[in-house]
Amino acid sequence: MVDHSHFDKRKYPVVDVQQGYGEWSQTYDKTVLNEMDLRLFNRVDLDWGAQETILDLACGTGRIGAWLRQRTDAIIDGIDLTADMLVRARERGIYHNLSQGDITHTGLAPAQYDLCTQSLADEHLPDLTPLYTEVARLTKPDGHFVLVGFHPYFLLAGIPTHFDNADGNPISIQSYVHLLSDHVKIAHATGWSLVALDEGVIDDDWIARKPKWQKYYGLPVSFSFVWQRNH
Repeated sequence: MVDHSHFDKRKYPVVDVQQGYGEWSQTYDKTVLNEMDLRLFNRVDLDWGAQETILDLACGTGRIGAWLRQRTDAIIDGIDLTADMLVRARERGIYHNLSQGDITHTGLAPAQYDLCTQSLADEHLPDLTPLYTEVARLTKPDGHFVLVGFHPYFLLAGIPTHFDNADGNPISIQSYVHLLSDHVKIAHATGWSLVALDEGVIDDDWIARKPKWQKYYGLPVSFSFVWQRNH
Protein backbone atom coordinates (compact mmCIF):
# COMPACT_ATOMS: atom_id res chain seq x y z
CA MET A 1 0.00 0.00 0.00
CA VAL A 2 1.19 3.50 -0.89
CA ASP A 3 -0.75 6.67 -0.17
CA HIS A 4 -1.76 8.29 -3.46
CA SER A 5 -0.40 11.66 -2.30
CA HIS A 6 3.04 10.45 -3.40
CA PHE A 7 1.86 10.43 -7.03
CA ASP A 8 -0.89 13.08 -7.06
CA LYS A 9 -0.39 15.49 -9.97
CA ARG A 10 -3.71 17.33 -9.79
CA LYS A 11 -3.44 18.51 -6.19
CA TYR A 12 -7.17 18.77 -5.61
CA PRO A 13 -8.36 19.17 -2.00
CA VAL A 14 -8.54 15.69 -0.45
CA VAL A 15 -11.44 14.54 1.73
CA ASP A 16 -12.24 11.26 3.45
CA VAL A 17 -14.58 8.64 2.05
CA GLN A 18 -17.71 9.59 3.97
CA GLN A 19 -17.45 13.28 3.20
CA GLY A 20 -16.48 12.74 -0.42
CA TYR A 21 -19.14 10.20 -1.32
CA GLY A 22 -21.70 12.06 0.75
CA GLU A 23 -21.24 15.07 -1.54
CA TRP A 24 -20.83 12.99 -4.69
CA SER A 25 -24.02 11.02 -4.06
CA GLN A 26 -26.09 13.75 -5.72
CA THR A 27 -24.35 13.36 -9.09
CA TYR A 28 -22.60 9.98 -8.88
CA ASP A 29 -24.85 8.09 -11.30
CA LYS A 30 -24.50 10.83 -13.90
CA THR A 31 -20.72 11.04 -13.76
CA VAL A 32 -19.45 7.45 -13.43
CA LEU A 33 -19.29 5.90 -16.89
CA ASN A 34 -20.58 2.36 -17.40
CA GLU A 35 -17.33 1.77 -19.29
CA MET A 36 -15.52 2.08 -15.96
CA ASP A 37 -17.14 -0.88 -14.24
CA LEU A 38 -20.30 -2.32 -15.81
CA ARG A 39 -18.57 -3.34 -19.04
CA LEU A 40 -16.24 -5.51 -16.95
CA PHE A 41 -19.17 -7.02 -15.04
CA ASN A 42 -20.71 -7.79 -18.44
CA ARG A 43 -17.60 -9.76 -19.38
CA VAL A 44 -17.53 -11.91 -16.24
CA ASP A 45 -18.25 -15.57 -17.02
CA LEU A 46 -20.49 -16.39 -14.07
CA ASP A 47 -23.98 -17.84 -13.83
CA TRP A 48 -25.57 -14.80 -12.18
CA GLY A 49 -29.01 -16.37 -12.25
CA ALA A 50 -27.86 -19.35 -10.18
CA GLN A 51 -26.94 -17.19 -7.19
CA GLU A 52 -29.44 -17.24 -4.33
CA THR A 53 -27.87 -14.73 -1.93
CA ILE A 54 -25.67 -11.77 -2.91
CA LEU A 55 -23.92 -9.07 -0.90
CA ASP A 56 -23.12 -5.82 -2.71
CA LEU A 57 -20.21 -4.35 -0.75
CA ALA A 58 -19.74 -0.57 -0.97
CA CYS A 59 -23.07 -0.57 -2.77
CA GLY A 60 -23.19 3.21 -3.12
CA THR A 61 -26.23 4.42 -5.01
CA GLY A 62 -27.11 0.87 -6.05
CA ARG A 63 -25.73 0.93 -9.60
CA ILE A 64 -24.33 -2.59 -9.29
CA GLY A 65 -27.42 -3.81 -7.47
CA ALA A 66 -29.56 -2.58 -10.38
CA TRP A 67 -27.29 -4.39 -12.84
CA LEU A 68 -27.54 -7.57 -10.77
CA ARG A 69 -31.31 -7.38 -10.46
CA GLN A 70 -31.59 -7.52 -14.26
CA ARG A 71 -29.81 -10.88 -14.19
CA THR A 72 -30.97 -12.66 -11.06
CA ASP A 73 -33.89 -13.13 -8.69
CA ALA A 74 -31.48 -13.60 -5.79
CA ILE A 75 -31.82 -11.90 -2.44
CA ILE A 76 -29.47 -8.91 -2.67
CA ASP A 77 -28.17 -7.16 0.43
CA GLY A 78 -26.03 -4.03 0.42
CA ILE A 79 -23.65 -2.27 2.77
CA ASP A 80 -21.97 1.10 2.44
CA LEU A 81 -20.14 3.53 4.72
CA THR A 82 -21.99 6.62 3.51
CA ALA A 83 -25.55 7.39 4.60
CA ASP A 84 -26.30 9.66 1.63
CA MET A 85 -25.33 6.92 -0.80
CA LEU A 86 -27.62 4.47 0.99
CA VAL A 87 -30.54 6.87 0.60
CA ARG A 88 -30.09 6.63 -3.17
CA ALA A 89 -29.70 2.85 -3.04
CA ARG A 90 -32.85 2.47 -0.95
CA GLU A 91 -34.88 4.44 -3.50
CA ARG A 92 -34.23 1.74 -6.11
CA GLY A 93 -36.23 -0.87 -4.18
CA ILE A 94 -33.72 -3.59 -5.11
CA TYR A 95 -32.15 -4.58 -1.83
CA HIS A 96 -33.54 -6.96 0.78
CA ASN A 97 -31.41 -5.41 3.52
CA LEU A 98 -29.28 -2.26 3.44
CA SER A 99 -26.89 -1.40 6.24
CA GLN A 100 -24.44 1.37 6.95
CA GLY A 101 -21.04 0.08 7.94
CA ASP A 102 -17.42 -0.68 7.22
CA ILE A 103 -16.98 -3.25 4.44
CA THR A 104 -13.97 -4.71 6.27
CA HIS A 105 -15.94 -5.25 9.51
CA THR A 106 -19.56 -5.68 8.45
CA GLY A 107 -20.96 -7.38 11.53
CA LEU A 108 -23.01 -9.63 9.24
CA ALA A 109 -23.44 -13.34 9.86
CA PRO A 110 -20.77 -15.63 8.39
CA ALA A 111 -21.03 -17.91 5.35
CA GLN A 112 -24.41 -16.66 4.17
CA TYR A 113 -23.68 -15.39 0.63
CA ASP A 114 -23.17 -17.29 -2.62
CA LEU A 115 -21.70 -14.18 -4.21
CA CYS A 116 -20.17 -10.92 -3.04
CA THR A 117 -19.52 -7.97 -5.33
CA GLN A 118 -17.62 -4.74 -4.93
CA SER A 119 -17.05 -1.94 -7.41
CA LEU A 120 -14.72 1.07 -7.33
CA ALA A 121 -13.92 1.02 -3.63
CA ASP A 122 -10.73 -0.93 -2.97
CA GLU A 123 -8.53 2.12 -3.68
CA HIS A 124 -9.91 3.81 -0.56
CA LEU A 125 -8.67 1.05 1.75
CA PRO A 126 -5.20 1.46 3.28
CA ASP A 127 -4.89 -2.34 3.53
CA LEU A 128 -6.57 -5.03 1.42
CA THR A 129 -6.14 -7.84 3.92
CA PRO A 130 -9.17 -6.93 6.09
CA LEU A 131 -11.36 -6.75 2.97
CA TYR A 132 -10.45 -10.18 1.61
CA THR A 133 -10.57 -11.70 5.10
CA GLU A 134 -14.04 -10.32 5.80
CA VAL A 135 -15.47 -11.29 2.42
CA ALA A 136 -14.07 -14.81 2.88
CA ARG A 137 -15.88 -14.96 6.22
CA LEU A 138 -19.17 -13.87 4.63
CA THR A 139 -19.01 -16.13 1.57
CA LYS A 140 -20.10 -19.76 1.46
CA PRO A 141 -17.49 -22.41 0.52
CA ASP A 142 -17.06 -22.37 -3.27
CA GLY A 143 -18.86 -19.02 -3.43
CA HIS A 144 -17.51 -16.15 -5.52
CA PHE A 145 -16.26 -12.60 -5.05
CA VAL A 146 -16.29 -10.26 -8.06
CA LEU A 147 -14.23 -7.14 -7.46
CA VAL A 148 -13.97 -4.28 -9.98
CA GLY A 149 -11.56 -1.46 -9.27
CA PHE A 150 -10.00 1.76 -10.50
CA HIS A 151 -6.78 0.64 -12.17
CA PRO A 152 -3.60 1.36 -10.19
CA TYR A 153 -2.03 2.59 -13.43
CA PHE A 154 -4.13 5.76 -13.28
CA LEU A 155 -3.36 6.31 -9.61
CA LEU A 156 0.34 5.88 -10.32
CA ALA A 157 -0.02 8.33 -13.21
CA GLY A 158 -1.25 10.91 -10.72
CA ILE A 159 -5.00 10.82 -11.42
CA PRO A 160 -7.04 10.40 -8.23
CA THR A 161 -10.62 9.33 -7.67
CA HIS A 162 -12.29 12.72 -7.93
CA PHE A 163 -15.54 14.58 -8.58
CA ASP A 164 -16.82 18.14 -8.87
CA ASN A 165 -18.67 19.36 -5.78
CA ALA A 166 -21.84 21.48 -5.75
CA ASP A 167 -19.75 24.61 -6.37
CA GLY A 168 -18.11 23.04 -9.41
CA ASN A 169 -14.75 22.60 -7.69
CA PRO A 170 -12.80 19.35 -8.13
CA ILE A 171 -12.39 17.26 -4.99
CA SER A 172 -10.25 14.15 -4.51
CA ILE A 173 -11.19 11.28 -2.20
CA GLN A 174 -8.45 9.73 -0.07
CA SER A 175 -6.94 6.86 -2.05
CA TYR A 176 -4.19 4.27 -1.85
CA VAL A 177 -2.31 2.41 -4.57
CA HIS A 178 -2.67 -1.38 -4.58
CA LEU A 179 -0.90 -3.24 -7.37
CA LEU A 180 -2.74 -6.13 -9.00
CA SER A 181 -0.11 -8.42 -7.53
CA ASP A 182 -1.05 -7.11 -4.06
CA HIS A 183 -4.58 -8.36 -4.64
CA VAL A 184 -3.37 -11.78 -5.75
CA LYS A 185 -0.97 -12.30 -2.85
CA ILE A 186 -3.47 -11.18 -0.22
CA ALA A 187 -6.43 -13.05 -1.73
CA HIS A 188 -4.47 -16.30 -1.91
CA ALA A 189 -3.37 -15.83 1.71
CA THR A 190 -6.95 -15.33 2.91
CA GLY A 191 -8.60 -18.34 1.32
CA TRP A 192 -9.38 -17.39 -2.29
CA SER A 193 -8.51 -18.95 -5.65
CA LEU A 194 -8.22 -16.81 -8.76
CA VAL A 195 -10.80 -17.59 -11.43
CA ALA A 196 -10.32 -14.65 -13.82
CA LEU A 197 -8.60 -11.30 -14.23
CA ASP A 198 -9.68 -8.72 -16.80
CA GLU A 199 -8.76 -5.11 -17.57
CA GLY A 200 -10.67 -2.31 -19.25
CA VAL A 201 -8.86 0.27 -21.36
CA ILE A 202 -9.73 3.73 -22.62
CA ASP A 203 -11.25 2.82 -25.99
CA ASP A 204 -13.51 4.30 -28.68
CA ASP A 205 -16.64 3.89 -26.55
CA TRP A 206 -14.95 5.73 -23.69
CA ILE A 207 -13.71 8.57 -25.92
CA ALA A 208 -17.18 8.96 -27.41
CA ARG A 209 -18.45 9.66 -23.89
CA LYS A 210 -15.43 11.63 -22.67
CA PRO A 211 -13.46 13.11 -25.62
CA LYS A 212 -10.99 15.00 -23.41
CA TRP A 213 -9.48 11.63 -22.38
CA GLN A 214 -8.15 11.01 -25.90
CA LYS A 215 -4.59 11.40 -24.57
CA TYR A 216 -5.16 8.29 -22.44
CA TYR A 217 -6.36 6.15 -25.32
CA GLY A 218 -5.38 2.49 -24.95
CA LEU A 219 -4.37 2.77 -21.30
CA PRO A 220 -5.91 0.54 -18.59
CA VAL A 221 -8.48 2.41 -16.50
CA SER A 222 -10.17 -0.39 -14.53
CA PHE A 223 -9.78 -4.07 -13.69
CA SER A 224 -11.84 -6.99 -12.46
CA PHE A 225 -11.03 -10.05 -10.40
CA VAL A 226 -13.25 -13.10 -10.03
CA TRP A 227 -12.34 -15.13 -6.95
CA GLN A 228 -13.69 -18.42 -5.65
CA ARG A 229 -13.79 -19.23 -1.94
CA ASN A 230 -11.76 -22.26 -0.97
CA HIS A 231 -13.39 -25.03 1.07
